[in-house]
Amino acid sequence: MDRLNLIFIMLDSLRQDHVSFYNRGEPVFEGVPACKTPNIDKLARESVVFENVYPCGLPTIPVRIELMTGNFTLPYRGWEPLRPYPWEITIAEILAREGYVCGLVADTYHLFKPGMNFHRGFHSFIWIRGQEYDAYASHPPLKRRVKDYVKENYPEEWRRLVARYLANIDDVEKEEDYFPARVFRTAAEWLEKNVRHGKPLFLWIDCFDPHEPWDPPPRFDTYTDPNYRGPRLVLPMGGPADRWATEEDIRYIRGLYAGEVSFVDYCLGQFLEKVEELGLMDNSIIVLTSDHGHPLADHGKFLKGPDRLYNELLKVPFMIRLPGGEHARRVDAIAMFPDVLPTLLELMGLKREWCMQGRSFAKVVLGEKDEHRDAAIMGYHEAVDRCIRDKEWSLILRPEGQPDELYNLKEDPKETKNLIDERRDVAARLMSKFGTYFFREERRIIRGLQGRYELSEIRL
Repeated sequence: MDRLNLIFIMLDSLRQDHVSFYNRGEPVFEGVPACKTPNIDKLARESVVFENVYPCGLPTIPVRIELMTGNFTLPYRGWEPLRPYPWEITIAEILAREGYVCGLVADTYHLFKPGMNFHRGFHSFIWIRGQEYDAYASHPPLKRRVKDYVKENYPEEWRRLVARYLANIDDVEKEEDYFPARVFRTAAEWLEKNVRHGKPLFLWIDCFDPHEPWDPPPRFDTYTDPNYRGPRLVLPMGGPADRWATEEDIRYIRGLYAGEVSFVDYCLGQFLEKVEELGLMDNSIIVLTSDHGHPLADHGKFLKGPDRLYNELLKVPFMIRLPGGEHARRVDAIAMFPDVLPTLLELMGLKREWCMQGRSFAKVVLGEKDEHRDAAIMGYHEAVDRCIRDKEWSLILRPEGQPDELYNLKEDPKETKNLIDERRDVAARLMSKFGTYFFREERRIIRGLQGRYELSEIRL
C-alpha cells in the first residue's frame, strides 16, 4: 500500500470559539460580529473534529515539543530547545527514516531562534522572517507612527515592542505581503515542487497568526466598530484590562482578533485549493490545530498567562481529515497533545514501539472507540496553577493563599460561577485523576472560598 502524505497545520493562538464550525456562527462577544471561517469550516465538514483535545504543557514551545515528540513537557520542560538526538526523537526524524520528504514552513520565529533546533530532521526548512518581535529590523519604523498604535498610558517598554513590530512590517504594502499569505503561498509552492519526488511527503506549516499583534488587512478588518476613533491597538497590554483600556478599546481589540482569524482562514483556503489541485486530498492526512487559544479580557485580562486557565486559553480546534474525508464527524473524546504523534503514526501504518508517553487515539478517529482519556491536565512549567478537566467539569488549582476554582462547563461555559465549595466531591474526584508528578508542589488539600479541605475529608 502506498504511504499516506501528512500535512500538519498549526495556527498559533486560535480560539476554538472563533471557528464558526465549532461555534455555529454565534457571536462570542457582545458588540463584535461572529467570526467567519468558511475554509476551516469546509475542512471540518470532511474531518473528524474533536471538541476536547488539549495542550498539556503551555505555551508555544512546550506545546510543539509535545506534538513533535509524543512526550509530556509538563511539569519538567519549560521554554527550551529540542534536546539532542537520541534523547529526543522528532516526527521529522521518524518520517525521514520511513522514506518521507519532510518540509517545514514557518513564520513562528521562536522556532528558529539560535539553538532552538526545531528544524532538526527536516529535509527543507523555510523561515519567513519579521513576525512580532523577531530580530529582523533594527531601524525605527519608517512608514508607521508608534503613537497611532498605542494609548497614552502605554509605558515605554510596550511602546518599544510596538515599534519593533512596525519596523518589521515596513515592507508590507499589499495583502499578499502579510505573513499568513506568505506562509501558505510558500507552503503551496513547496508541495507543488516536492510532489515530483514520487515519495510520500510530510509538510509542517507553522503559521504564527492569529497570534498578536492583530493587524488584519483592510478587506478583513470588518469586525471593529467603523466609528471607533482611537489608536489601532494591535498589541494589548497584559494584566487587568480595566487599568488601561476602556470598554470601547476592548471591543475594538476583540474585533481586530476576529479579523486576523478571518484573514488566516482565507489564506488557508488558498493553500487547500492547491492541495486539491495537486490531487493530494485522497492520499493525505491533514491535521489542523492550534497550540492554545487567547484571552481577550474574558476574565479581565488580555494575553496568555499561567493564571488564565479558562476555555479561552485551553479550548483549541483540532481536526484530522482522513483521505477522501472518511469517518468525518464530531466527537467529544478527551485527548492531550502528547497523544497526537502516536495517533498519526498508527493512522499512517507506522505503529512502532517509539517509547512515547502519549497514547494513540487512532481507534477513536476510525470510529472503533468513543472514548480515550477520562480527564486532561494543563499548566505552565514555571507556575503552580494547574487545570484538570473532564467533559463536564474544570478544576483550577491555585497557589497557596488563593482559592481554587471549579466550573461546570456544560451549564456555565463562560466559567463565571465558582462552585468549589458547593461541589468539593467533584474537585476531589478530578484531583485523584493525576498524581503529584504533574504538580510543582504536592497537593493534599482543596482551597475553597470559605476554607481548606483535606482530601481525606472529602468522599471520593
